[in-house]
Amino acid sequence: MMMNIVYIVFGIVMVLWGAGKLTDGATSVASRMNIPPIIIGLTVVAMGTSMPEFFVSFVSAMKGTGNLAAGNVVGSNIFNSMLIVGITALVVPMAISKSTVKKDIPFTVLASALLVLMGIDGNISRLDAAMLFAVFIAFMAYTVQSARKGGNNGDAENMKEIPMWRATAFILLGLACLIVGSNIFVDGATKVASLLGMSEAVIGLTIVAGGTSLPELATSVVAARKGQCAIAMGNVIGSNVFNILMIIGITGVINPMEIQGISWLDLTVMLLSMVILWLFSFTKYTVARWEGGLIVAMFAGYMSWLVMHAV
Repeated sequence: MMMNIVYIVFGIVMVLWGAGKLTDGATSVASRMNIPPIIIGLTVVAMGTSMPEFFVSFVSAMKGTGNLAAGNVVGSNIFNSMLIVGITALVVPMAISKSTVKKDIPFTVLASALLVLMGIDGNISRLDAAMLFAVFIAFMAYTVQSARKGGNNGDAENMKEIPMWRATAFILLGLACLIVGSNIFVDGATKVASLLGMSEAVIGLTIVAGGTSLPELATSVVAARKGQCAIAMGNVIGSNVFNILMIIGITGVINPMEIQGISWLDLTVMLLSMVILWLFSFTKYTVARWEGGLIVAMFAGYMSWLVMHAV
């Protein structure tokens, strides 16, 4: 047991370090290309911080633990839209642009609803996954087009710029750490789950989802404290879209997934968390501290119920 716990901790550390390097390198490259902060948050930063979920889910699916992969995505999205947004808003109230409230968040709600509908039969087929990935391509095309029209709005002055050769090295090194760390993490988490009598789905919704969501939490809190709320919110929204459309899409096309371990409550909480975030965003286009506190309290209630029914 202790050795498996060591594997889990080591895997998390390696994944987090790799995600940090990948995000630093990718963000530096994007800022040099004069891309607006919200677009960087929706794409480059979101992709970088979603790499842990991608590699953990991909490796899990390849090893035949589809419930762990699906639970990781559902759980990570719940962590993102409830815990991460809630804690970030408690630290610094998050200002949200009108375009994000009217376009980006609704799209994330739509992506969540698609996953709920496709998960009704307890399976994500290759056709389901291909449809999700097609929607992801459309989202990326729209986002890139918006970037070309918008240009840099000047909020990226605090972006970390590093030499191009170092940025490239960070990206490659980060990816390598993510791949190796994910393998170690999945092996350890799966063995601990079986020893504790917990299902793969519950482990994916809790331990794995929490571990792979740490990059999003760190990125959003730091960005908000630096006054880059567009990056903080873009990171959360973009990560949720990447998790559902890209991760489930690619993983499901390669290896169809069974998600019987994911309950209706889990899928409903995932969808409702984004709807609640959307509703709170309409209040003066800001997620206030009290709203952040309420979201964190709701998340704590859900996690308590999940843990109590885990074994």
